[in-house]
Amino acid sequence: MMQNVHLAPETDEDDLYSGYNDYNPIYDIEELENDAAFQQAVRTSHGRRPPITAKISSTAVTRPIATGYGSKTSLASSIGRPMTGAIQDGVTRPMTAVRAAGFTKASLRGSAFDPLSQSRGPTPPLEAKKKDSPEEKIKQLEKEVNELVEESCVANSCGDLKLALEKAKHAGRKERVLVRQREQVTTPENINLDLTYSVLFNLASQYSVNEMYAEALNTYQVMLKNNMFSNAGILKMNMGNIYLKQRNYSKAIKFYRMALDRVPSVNKQMRIKIMQNIGVTFIQADREKMKKAFQKLIAVPLEIDEDKYISPSDDPHTNLVTEAIKNDHLRQMERERKAMAEKYIMTSAKLIAPVIETSFAAGYDWCVEVVKASQYVELANDLEINKAVTYLRQKDYNQAVEILKMLEKKDSRVKSAAATNLSALYYMGKDFAQASSYADIAVNSDRYNPAALTNKGNTVFANGDYEKAAEFYKEALRNDSSCTEALYNIGLTYEKLNRLDEALDCFLKLHAILRNSAEVLYQIANIYELMENPSQAIEWLMQVVSVIPTDPQVLSKLGELYDREGDKSQAFQYYYESYRYFPCNIEVIEWLGAYYIDTQFWEKAIQYFERASLIQPTQVKWQLMVASCFRRSGNYQKALDTYKDTHRKFPENVECLRFLVRLCTDLGLKDAQEYAIKLKRLEKMKEIREQRIKSGRDGSGGSHGKREGSASSDSGQNYSASSKGERLSARLRALPGTNEPYESSSNKEIDASYVDPLGPEIERPKTAAKKKIDEDDFADEELDDLLPE
Repeated sequence: MMQNVHLAPETDEDDLYSGYNDYNPIYDIEELENDAAFQQAVRTSHGRRPPITAKISSTAVTRPIATGYGSKTSLASSIGRPMTGAIQDGVTRPMTAVRAAGFTKASLRGSAFDPLSQSRGPTPPLEAKKKDSPEEKIKQLEKEVNELVEESCVANSCGDLKLALEKAKHAGRKERVLVRQREQVTTPENINLDLTYSVLFNLASQYSVNEMYAEALNTYQVMLKNNMFSNAGILKMNMGNIYLKQRNYSKAIKFYRMALDRVPSVNKQMRIKIMQNIGVTFIQADREKMKKAFQKLIAVPLEIDEDKYISPSDDPHTNLVTEAIKNDHLRQMERERKAMAEKYIMTSAKLIAPVIETSFAAGYDWCVEVVKASQYVELANDLEINKAVTYLRQKDYNQAVEILKMLEKKDSRVKSAAATNLSALYYMGKDFAQASSYADIAVNSDRYNPAALTNKGNTVFANGDYEKAAEFYKEALRNDSSCTEALYNIGLTYEKLNRLDEALDCFLKLHAILRNSAEVLYQIANIYELMENPSQAIEWLMQVVSVIPTDPQVLSKLGELYDREGDKSQAFQYYYESYRYFPCNIEVIEWLGAYYIDTQFWEKAIQYFERASLIQPTQVKWQLMVASCFRRSGNYQKALDTYKDTHRKFPENVECLRFLVRLCTDLGLKDAQEYAIKLKRLEKMKEIREQRIKSGRDGSGGSHGKREGSASSDSGQNYSASSKGERLSARLRALPGTNEPYESSSNKEIDASYVDPLGPEIERPKTAAKKKIDEDDFADEELDDLLPE
């Protein structure tokens, strides 16, 4: 049974298990950094030398094995490894081993370490393509075309439009050569459409900026005919822009609408821009229509023969006929017809001048040039005056003065109108001497100019000669009964002269002409107040409130009148409304604080007095009132803190020290003695100072005291001159005052009047002394007994 078992031969030359557990240090990768030979091989070509040993045989070779039947067959595993017990190279594979199959010591002999396979040599270089191949030529051409397009765009951005156009044309020529070469090499489907589109689009854009509109339109048409190009909406929009520059508005609108149809709804920004362009085109079309309509209006013939009214000879019979027809019905009809034509032309010019060009000045210049070239040459000067008046309304006084002074050298009628406007301009600048000089020029040039007479009356009014001013205003009204400025100013003059009935008649007449004029209504109420008729004054002020419901000054005036009548609730309502619209009127704040003190709402009064102390931080009485309100409301600690703070800000105020002494004494504080000493010292210093002043002036203190009394009485008035302007509303602030008249700026005969009233602000009438709060109202009793001896 054991006869078929063949044991492995035992030889000393080659042990089957020898070397399996041996470890070659060449595979120790942890010491590679310290291995000088390996480092030298990596850094140089030392490791690229070919190996000197033969290739190691693979273990996948089938080895013959002996079986129990004595035959040797070559058996291999499914992966090519020899089976256990098989004989390979004359050596039987052991049944067990601790080393990998097929590993022998012989395989290590003479082998070199080559982990990077450097022994194979360098990789051969890639085969270079031929430079003269069609594909390479096409790519080179594409690169050149792109560079030319970029250079064209850069030149355009730098402002060199001619160079940009040349580069665009050159790119177009090269692109056509490129297309022909591509058609010869490849199929038409492989043509670069994006490059063709960019070249044509850039060429059309350069044509457009160089104002070669026909070439640009032709290029865009070529692009539109190619259905393979996208973005047709942008192309049509650009064509619309070109037609707009050519002032072909109908075609521009047509292409804009076509572009709007081609742009998808998701592109909202583009659609909005196109619709904006459509609107601009309609406006431009209207401008052209307005210009054409004005030119047609100028070209309408009047068919009036002025020569027939001039006697050609000394023939008495002819002269009689000429004199007879100079004022007959036909002549009157011709005058009316000419006046109507001039009125229509002036009105049209005023309407279209601000909108037909980029600025109103350019529009007026265009109208003036058209009028000068027509039969209405004399209207050109009137348009120049209107231009100057427009500059005045825009507060560009230098331009207005320049134009008006240029017109001084014209005929008497134009000279009068220019001098009238100059007089008004200098009057607004408070240069009454220049205003009077130009008013004299205007009156001398045209004695029947009501605006010139009104301005002359204004300059006399400013000098205080009210009687003479009234004469000028009356003369202006005799020349033009509808001159509202003269009627208003004569009412102010009568008011200054204390002729209240006549002043009231003037303002009532003016009210019949200007029904909703807040200035006229206020002046009527003012006169009724001066006539001591408060009920009528309240009624007319209510009408003012209906016209301007947010005027704080009118509301405070109503509150004052109701307070005089004893109606505290109505007075409080209007004073509070006035405070809401203008919370900085110190008189209104004072009245509201006093009202809450009377009703014993101390906390409410504190709010108003604190605001007053913010408006007038240098006035000690507001802080004393706040402290007194705290004291009366029972908040003694807050009152004490307020008095101390006031004493730090105003250390020489006697009243504050008196209240501190009294309050500290009532609270049992030790500070009472300190404040009492300060008070005693301060009163003594005050007495010494007063004695020195009295002795130094030698009896002049009486007049000084009189002036001080006058100043104190003035402070009790409702409206002071210094704060008057701050309390006026924006509407009433620009109106002429009761002591200064309206000024008129030009002659209405040539329709160049400056209608905006630009006189000084309305001077509010002084009010009677109302309830006023002083710090003495809160003094309790004398403090002399508390002071130290």
